[in-house]
Amino acid sequence: MSRAAKSPLGVPANAFDAPPGLPAPLPPGEHILWQGRPCAFGIAARALHARLVGLWFVGLALWAALPTLGEGAFGQAALLAGPTLLVGTGAVALLGLLGWLSARSTTYTITNRRVVMRLGIALPMTLNLPFSLIEGAGCKVFTGGSGDLPLRLRRGNRVAYLHLWPHARPWAVTNPEPMMRSVPDAKRAAEILARALSSALDTTEETATPMVIARQRAVRPPRLANAS
Repeated sequence: MSRAAKSPLGVPANAFDAPPGLPAPLPPGEHILWQGRPCAFGIAARALHARLVGLWFVGLALWAALPTLGEGAFGQAALLAGPTLLVGTGAVALLGLLGWLSARSTTYTITNRRVVMRLGIALPMTLNLPFSLIEGAGCKVFTGGSGDLPLRLRRGNRVAYLHLWPHARPWAVTNPEPMMRSVPDAKRAAEILARALSSALDTTEETATPMVIARQRAVRPPRLANAS
């Protein structure tokens, strides 16, 4: 899901149209390095904890049915566990739907100058993170190749955790870290981001290097003292 010069989610009709996932056309000199969406299953399972919710309802159903199972009344046990399992199935399905909607409404973009995160189901918002605000990034790869890429911001730059969730590093509430969650082929995306950050850092250091210009001191001609 990555391209070097154009968005994989679509191509703008002309230079005045914003690429998909971006709020405005890219300025001259900036181009897309990678763009993609999170995995719906990853958001449902790891951000919304759909599996834990399912196990919780299974435990409740077993707790309700165990006394009857001990007496050998399997039909009665099924009747007791059925409503709980039905509610649990509905809850897991709802979390799965929310995960799918979140993935569909989210676009992560890495350019040669910044990271842009298009978020929000009902109220879309765009989070613009220039490389100058990013102190570092991490990568956690899961089974299947998807993974999370948290972005550590420099001191003094903060985004509210509730505005980011579920696209935030878990439990980092006091110092929220935006996170590209459940990114397909996370290792490749992390390599692209690392190269872009390194290149931006090198450019910044070259620009910020002070230049020492030697100034020649003017030599005044000697004065001749008048004899008195």
